[in-house]
Amino acid sequence: MFRFEELEIWRLSIEYGKRCYKVASGFPKYEMYGLADQLRRAGVSISNNIAEGSVGSGVNFKRYLIIAIGSVFETVNISYFAYETKYIKNEARQELYDDAQMLIKKIRAFSQSLSARG
Repeated sequence: MFRFEELEIWRLSIEYGKRCYKVASGFPKYEMYGLADQLRRAGVSISNNIAEGSVGSGVNFKRYLIIAIGSVFETVNISYFAYETKYIKNEARQELYDDAQMLIKKIRAFSQSLSARG
């Protein structure tokens, strides 16, 4: 088993990425290679960065966690844009938003625990 597979934040980020994929699948066909693709890539980037960072030191891992959080913010921004352009309903946007807040909170808490370990 790889180190990242034991992490709750990684498992949660996989679930969040899957929700991003689901939301993106409802975009208009002409957006499948535009905004939908960007949402999918940002969604999977979160777990990718957690996995990639897990092989390094605490300081290095924290850098990857910051990048993962940036990808979460990117999904929130894309969902706002998708809502404003009527690609998704507010309920879908709000679900991603709420899940993003929870995921960011957990990633930040994990990052703080890395600092505490020294």
